[in-house]
Amino acid sequence: QQSVSISEFQELIRQMYLERDTARGVDGTFMWLIEEMGELASALRDGSHEDKMEEFADVLAWLTTIANAVNVDLTEAVLLKYGSGCPGCGQRVCRCPDAEKP
Repeated sequence: QQSVSISEFQELIRQMYLERDTARGVDGTFMWLIEEMGELASALRDGSHEDKMEEFADVLAWLTTIANAVNVDLTEAVLLKYGSGCPGCGQRVCRCPDAEKP
């Protein structure tokens, strides 16, 4: 099975959609993300495994599109926030109290 890194996926989405997404703007693109989140919520409730896979992929693609539009490197962002463990407790396996986020 093939794998793809976050940076490879971000570059793929950039190549496929950046021109169109830039023209649409961040606000319009964000609305598409929200629509896809609604479709994911429906798939989580009532969808097949294939439906869930498709909607997770769509949400990830639209999120990545917005990151591209605002020049955020997702690999850098993920490593900065989660690269040393949980942002709350600093552990690799979160030990934060259940009442707290994350």
